[in-house]
Amino acid sequence: MSTLKGKTLFITGASRGIGLAIALRAAKDGANIAIAAKTAEPHKHLPGTIYTAAEEIEKAGGKALPLLCDIRFEDQVQAAVAQTAERFGGIDICVNNASAISLTGTEATEMKRWDLMHSINARGTFLVSKTCIPHLKKSANPHVLMLSPPLDMSPRWFGPHVAYTMAKYGMSMCVLGMAEEFRNDGIAFNALWPRTAIATAAVEFALGGDAMIKGSRTVEILSDAAHLIFTKPARQFSGNFLIDDTFLYEHGVKDFTKYRVDPARKLFPDFFVPASATPPPGVAETLETAMIGG
Repeated sequence: MSTLKGKTLFITGASRGIGLAIALRAAKDGANIAIAAKTAEPHKHLPGTIYTAAEEIEKAGGKALPLLCDIRFEDQVQAAVAQTAERFGGIDICVNNASAISLTGTEATEMKRWDLMHSINARGTFLVSKTCIPHLKKSANPHVLMLSPPLDMSPRWFGPHVAYTMAKYGMSMCVLGMAEEFRNDGIAFNALWPRTAIATAAVEFALGGDAMIKGSRTVEILSDAAHLIFTKPARQFSGNFLIDDTFLYEHGVKDFTKYRVDPARKLFPDFFVPASATPPPGVAETLETAMIGG
């Protein structure tokens, strides 16, 4: 299968950024997209709402269902999933993209911030996946994708921001456990993570402005990788923790220049990429020594 035509995707946090990019790539095939996000009114710093995202998806060739949904609340998730299944006749793909970040040490992390990250990242991912599973069991090729990192237990990823790391790894632990739990049901659970910083409005706002963006790759590297995952046979491709460029390279992509915001600038490596995750040929030379936000 090489197309997502007629497939239904339920994507959290799809009003902008990576979630929207994944939606738009699927829309080009003629997919149905449920946009589950809490942005109904424009954010003062960040562009995009569920309604502007729906317009873009429709223009790209897909069918859109904007759903006001805060994934911290079970009733809202249940209602959004039910509306999606009713509108499109089922759910084939669930994308857990919504995430919260705070790069603070233990003493500087307020408990309300800890609660927010864990409610959205770990708990929200578990809740959305759990709620979609009954519908996914009825799909011919069901996939669940987490935008979360490999489970690398190196202290370097925990020391600077243990609360955030715990929350992101909670998403990845869902992949590890659910891939095994639902193997016989044929539902694929995989994780996808970028090797470098990704140019989104949220990154620009939170982590460093124009310099950070120029040292980033575009969201299309993740949307292309996600599309490739979704078109794989679910029963044969589950439980994987994928780094975007390595995965694409293994499937024929050799030139990653097209994904760079500014080819003249070196790229900031992202958090959580294991030392064992060797870059594709030519990529190592394009990386900065400092990580994103460093």
